[in-house]
Amino acid sequence: MNLSWLDDFLALSATGNFSRAADERHMTQPAFGRRVKALEEWMGTDLFDRSSQPVRLTEAGLWFQQIAQDLLDQVARIPGEACAVAEANANVLKLAATHALSFSFVPGWLRQYESLTTQCTVQLGSDVLQRCEALLEQSKVQFCLCHAHAQVPGRLDLLGFASVQVGTDVLMPVSAPDANGKAIHPLQGEAGPVAWLSYSAESGLGRILRETRDLSQAKMATHTVFSAHLASVLRTLVLDGRGLAWLPQSLIKEDLAAGRMVPAAAALWSLELEIRLYRAQGVLGKAAESLWAEVSAGHVGSIAAAGEAPGPLSP
Repeated sequence: MNLSWLDDFLALSATGNFSRAADERHMTQPAFGRRVKALEEWMGTDLFDRSSQPVRLTEAGLWFQQIAQDLLDQVARIPGEACAVAEANANVLKLAATHALSFSFVPGWLRQYESLTTQCTVQLGSDVLQRCEALLEQSKVQFCLCHAHAQVPGRLDLLGFASVQVGTDVLMPVSAPDANGKAIHPLQGEAGPVAWLSYSAESGLGRILRETRDLSQAKMATHTVFSAHLASVLRTLVLDGRGLAWLPQSLIKEDLAAGRMVPAAAALWSLELEIRLYRAQGVLGKAAESLWAEVSAGHVGSIAAAGEAPGPLSP
């Protein structure tokens, strides 16, 4: 069986249309149809009912749908797992961290473990949360560092990855100040809809904010004037006076201290966050296991793994 047939199968499963699925797979419809038929011949049964449009999965197709996805997921993990085996005794630390934490938190946090990190090579990848999670799932990094909230379990929590709380943060609504030091764009004001600088759908901070803060409870309506997945981009726009944004305190503490930003709403609109370190499953390698042991020793109560209820969070 050709593994690319699995992608063909899933594309047709999603669209129910040979023409659209062929376009997605960048091939002609006849060629695409032959590949689907080849998969069915290899399986020994029809996977699609072609008697109506859109085509539908047969009982065998429904059964095979999750298996096909699982097979592709397993294949995607193979390179990372092979590297993990090769690096089992290597002194290398591979971390993925969200952009905001890469700038504001990671350097100081790593300094706590200088006795360990100076003896190895540290490789830090900075990306959006979804990409950081994918890198850990595929064993391409040993650790993922990101913001988290107990009421909003993330993908890594749902998949049972062990984690340790290594810090705290606050997501707070802020604005540039006017001449009197008051917010130009307060959440609750009298000047009309508030200019809101929001997070796009792929943002981890945006997901936490959407699921924990109901902006309709504010007395003043909001109007989204800009959307981005990076807190650092929204920070620049806030400093430019373009609107209000919820930003992590770790990223803007110097701006707040210098008066370049001010709170744009009462403290009840701020949101306390955890900063969590997630580890890959299986053996990590000598340097990574040493780091995990040191971090865990200081936060024993905050380790959570598959099948375990999280213990009390360390302060």
